[in-house]
Amino acid sequence: MKQFYDGTKLLTLNDIDGLKPEIYMCVGNRTAGKSYFFKRLLVRKFLKYGEKFALLVRFSYELEGIAENFFKDLQQIDFKGSVMSSKSVAKGLFQEFYLDGVHCGYAVALNTADTLKKYSSRFVDVDNMFFDEFQSEIGKYAPDEIKKFMSVHVSIARGDGEHVRRVPVYMASNTVSVLNPYFATFGIQKRLTADTKFLRGRGWVLEQCYVDTAAKAIKESGFGRAFESTDYMNYATDNSYLLDNDAFIEKIEGQGRLIANMTADDLTVGVWEHEKKGIIYVSTKFDPSFPINITFRTKDHGVNYIMVRNNSMIAKYLKQMFELGCLRFENLATKNLALDFLGYSVL
Repeated sequence: MKQFYDGTKLLTLNDIDGLKPEIYMCVGNRTAGKSYFFKRLLVRKFLKYGEKFALLVRFSYELEGIAENFFKDLQQIDFKGSVMSSKSVAKGLFQEFYLDGVHCGYAVALNTADTLKKYSSRFVDVDNMFFDEFQSEIGKYAPDEIKKFMSVHVSIARGDGEHVRRVPVYMASNTVSVLNPYFATFGIQKRLTADTKFLRGRGWVLEQCYVDTAAKAIKESGFGRAFESTDYMNYATDNSYLLDNDAFIEKIEGQGRLIANMTADDLTVGVWEHEKKGIIYVSTKFDPSFPINITFRTKDHGVNYIMVRNNSMIAKYLKQMFELGCLRFENLATKNLALDFLGYSVL
């Protein structure tokens, strides 16, 4: 029997403070049915309660044809006979959605956040938001994406005589990388493990799902068998990113070349390049006289420190080595500091 993702449990969770969250994230393997579940949820909420929704995309060019993209699979299964259409508004700045001729929602792009502020009064009837594929497969995010994400939500979550309304955001994605702006902002990259099913933070909850029938179907297809040894096929069928807290924690023997000291939260570590193994090793051992001592938080900045930008050469280099699996850590403390830095590098 085919199995598909069911987010019912996720939607019942309270956040880490025991309060109702406003951000619901789900990550998992491809074709598991994550997007379908949340799209169907939006349409059902509209039909049953009259709740309108807003779809989020990253770039404005994604708005073209979005109504058909959103509704086509829903139309084939759960809403046969219904039609979703859209109308371009403000010279294509955003789209209005209509279900069988009745206005039901909008579609907006994060990269137009500044302009959308002027139209915030148009969105006072939005009750729910959905951001599909919030992790980019190619690592392409909008500049200052988190700020734009917050700005769009603030623009929408107003009205009804309140400074701010509760407008939940449902977010779905395949397991691409822990080094994405959303995980970095919430500190998820330091807490997630391979066994994590649910994770709670302040104002957000996350589910890590794995639908084995979906993975098996891809692997056993002719196309899947043709590419079975490729990294992409592993990504499509497994939750394959660096997860376990103790992953890549090991002692390194031999000589290394210090390329930088790194300081955060009163902890200084050394970033070493192993001469023979071609890996980067983050260690509690460092040289206080070494001229390059980097930090990435304003509160840690001081005399003799270098405040690095997220697009600096060393940030790009360490991120690349991480993605290649060529980073090692002496212990969990050094790993968490390095992951904080790497998380900063994608913001």
